[in-house]
Amino acid sequence: MLVGRDIVVGDGCYAERAEQSVMEIEEWLRALTARFAFSSKTKSDSFLQRVNVRESEMQQQDADALRQALRTAAQKMQKRGFCDELIAEAFALVREAGSRTLGKRHYDVQLLAGRALLLGRIAEMATGEGKTLAATLAVCTAAATGVAVHVVTVNDYLATRDAKENKPLYEFFGFSVGVVVQDMPVEDRREQYGRQIVYVSNKELTFDYLKDRISLGGTLSAHVKLRRLQNARQAPGSILRGLHLAVVDEADSVLIDEARTPLIISETLPDDLGEAVYGNAMAVAGQLQEGTDYRLSKDRDVWLTTAGDRTVQSLVAEFEGVWKSALWRKELMQKALSALHLFKRDQHYIVADDKVQIVDEFTGRVMPDRTWERGLHQMIEAKENCEISGQRRTLSQITYQRFFGRYLLLAGMTGTAKEVEPEIKRVYDLSVAKIPTHKPSRRQRLPDRVFLASDERWQEVARRARTVAAEGRSVLVGTRSVEASELLGRLLEQQGVAHTVLNARQDQAEAEAVSQAGQIGRITVATNMAGRGTDIKLAAEVAEKGGLHVILTEFHESARVDRQLFGRSARQGDPGSAEAIVCLQDELFQRYAPLVSRVGASIWLSSGPWQAILFRWFVTYAQSKAERQARKIRLDTIRRDRKWSQALGFVGSTKK
Repeated sequence: MLVGRDIVVGDGCYAERAEQSVMEIEEWLRALTARFAFSSKTKSDSFLQRVNVRESEMQQQDADALRQALRTAAQKMQKRGFCDELIAEAFALVREAGSRTLGKRHYDVQLLAGRALLLGRIAEMATGEGKTLAATLAVCTAAATGVAVHVVTVNDYLATRDAKENKPLYEFFGFSVGVVVQDMPVEDRREQYGRQIVYVSNKELTFDYLKDRISLGGTLSAHVKLRRLQNARQAPGSILRGLHLAVVDEADSVLIDEARTPLIISETLPDDLGEAVYGNAMAVAGQLQEGTDYRLSKDRDVWLTTAGDRTVQSLVAEFEGVWKSALWRKELMQKALSALHLFKRDQHYIVADDKVQIVDEFTGRVMPDRTWERGLHQMIEAKENCEISGQRRTLSQITYQRFFGRYLLLAGMTGTAKEVEPEIKRVYDLSVAKIPTHKPSRRQRLPDRVFLASDERWQEVARRARTVAAEGRSVLVGTRSVEASELLGRLLEQQGVAHTVLNARQDQAEAEAVSQAGQIGRITVATNMAGRGTDIKLAAEVAEKGGLHVILTEFHESARVDRQLFGRSARQGDPGSAEAIVCLQDELFQRYAPLVSRVGASIWLSSGPWQAILFRWFVTYAQSKAERQARKIRLDTIRRDRKWSQALGFVGSTKK
């Protein structure tokens, strides 16, 4: 895997890439070159010819011969690296094994995607083109060479599903397969990571790495070997066995969208402030007037005005303790106002079992072990009358940018990468390989429709879903929040329309909901949980009548998320359709283009010939502004993380 590649391996407790400083000008130049990158069709055609010419020969081989041939090819790769000649030989073997064990033959486009992965690239495949199966080509080939392969997914459901689906193929070659999920004990995690191929979500994997950093600190690999020699029965100290190869599914979501904030392991400490302080802060915040006492920015910031500071002083005059400190008073009020006005129940969090649980805005899933920092979480708990939890102290932290950059070989797959290719190249030094489709897409994209009032939008969504379902098709309605999904659910219920709601409250029923979503007349209302990686199998009758119809009810800040939702329909040559039914009061428009939204309202709501084109431009304009801001936040996160790492370098690497 390292042959012919200029990689410096670290001297830590297991194999990973050493951290090396990179100048910003070098990163900027990488991003610039990504804009002019091109792929060689000649090399791709030559590679496919090498694989396909072996197909008839492989079909004549028995199982043992296929296994032995892969071992032989792997031994050559250990000396020569992942070159096209040997990759083609391995892929021909894996393709034949896949046909026998899974009943699926890898298409040519999937061969190209697998090759891109072994070459350390992001393979952009249109949604529904079989990324999960394509990955098995690279996974089997790398595992055969002795590499520890981590297949990284965006959630436990997909990790479990994909491992189960592909296990027969892996076991055909004798590879052990592990799955790591939330709440798994440490000993079980260690055992799973010890297997050759491991399916795991990005959050579980990164937190396990941080746990290793805390427990092992600056332990050198030589020290580990000496300890093993001294006491062979001693339990291994690390959970992981190295950062060799990561194949990241939905790579743009993991490497870009979720990379805005660092992942932190912390410990709970007794809260010195007490419940009364948080309760008083929320009570005072509730008495302040927007515009006079405080201001809210479109960037979701809040601050007290001079008049507001005087108001707060008079309202807390009788309070003792921290309220006598101007600094503490300002900090408490800022957190209380944020909790009150910027963080909404059933959108940014839910309350379950008398606990505030954060909802991941990109995946729509609950993150039960995550908390907001610096008293914000406690303020929200006071707002919802929940038990106040303790404050958290950071033990270790890392960004996705720094963590995935430590893999000896990093690769990924997604249906939406080209838009962020310059940033992927700048941060991770990964190129994007655009893979052609196996069959032309049959998706029908209907015109966007926009309403002035939110109620009008929901009434039309319900009517449209009811109409399409009555035609014998299945319908998937995508919403941005738990609140919106439940609002639409209640509306459909009032109209006597059978439906299923899938959001952070019903995540345990996800597999059942997805399995039924392609049936005749089925209406599924879902948050982003159904937006990525979800493969909705259509009943034969549904495909005959037009396939799955997707309704987007609110544009996201990233156009890539919208494309992922639309990509649930018309997969692998199936028919399907998609449309957007939105409202001018939606957050995207109000936050990033409020003036254009107001001025152009008469145009967006008209039915003239230019309405659709102008509204599409308006959506693109608002999403472009949102993406630029998000990109700035991510780059700022990288800079802060590097400064934090350098600062800790003065007091010892064991604390990183």
